[in-house]
Amino acid sequence: MGQQINLPTTRTQCIGAYLAQPQGRPRGGIVVIQEIYGVNAHIRSVADRFAEHGYTAIAPAFFDHLESGVELGYDRAGSARGKQLVNELGLERALEDVASAAEAISSSGRIGTVGYCWGGTVALLAALRLGLPSVSYYGARNLPFLHEQPRAPVMFHFGEYDTSIPPEMVAKHRELLPQMETFTYPAGHGFNRDVGPSYDESSAKLAMQRTLAFLDRHVAGA
Repeated sequence: MGQQINLPTTRTQCIGAYLAQPQGRPRGGIVVIQEIYGVNAHIRSVADRFAEHGYTAIAPAFFDHLESGVELGYDRAGSARGKQLVNELGLERALEDVASAAEAISSSGRIGTVGYCWGGTVALLAALRLGLPSVSYYGARNLPFLHEQPRAPVMFHFGEYDTSIPPEMVAKHRELLPQMETFTYPAGHGFNRDVGPSYDESSAKLAMQRTLAFLDRHVAGA
C-alpha cells in the first residue's frame, strides 16, 4: 500500500519516510512516530492500518540523520543500538522532523500524530509544542514534560505490567494533565507490537479503538 519517499527537513538534509495513502479523499493525516527500532516492517504496517481507516499516514525515518535505512531487531543488541541512536538524535531534532512530516501531508487536512515507546514521548511533545492532536503509547520519557501547557489534546496508553513505567509515573499523567485521557491495560511495554512476545491482542485492539475515536474527534472531525 505504501511507498518510500524523501522528506525535506529543517536542517537542509532529506531523510526517508514511509507514506501510506488511503483510498479516496483523506479524512486527515497522521504522523506515525517509530519506536527505537527504526521504520521497520511493523511501523510500516501501523501506517498502512491508519491508511485503511482513511488517513494519510507518514512515518519519518529519523535515524537517517545518523545512518541510512536502520531497521533493528527486537533482541538485546537491537534494543541497545536503538537506545544509542535515539540518545544521539535527541528529541528536539525528532520534533523538527515531525513538523516537516506534518507539512508534507498537510493537503490531507488536519494532522495528528501517534507514537510508540520513544515515539510516544515525541508524540506528547507534538501536542505540547506543535499543537498536533496526539496519541502517546507507553512513552517512558514523558515525565519531564508533563508540566508544559498542551497546545492540543493528547491521549495516553500504558501497560500495567510495564516495568519501565511504574504506576506512580502513570499517576503523574493523571495528576498533571487531568484534562487528557490516560488509559491502562493488563499488558506490558510494547503491547501494540504484533510481531513479538510483548503483544497483547485484546489490549492492542481496545487501545486502537480508543485511538481511532480520538482521531475521529480531533483530526477527522476538526
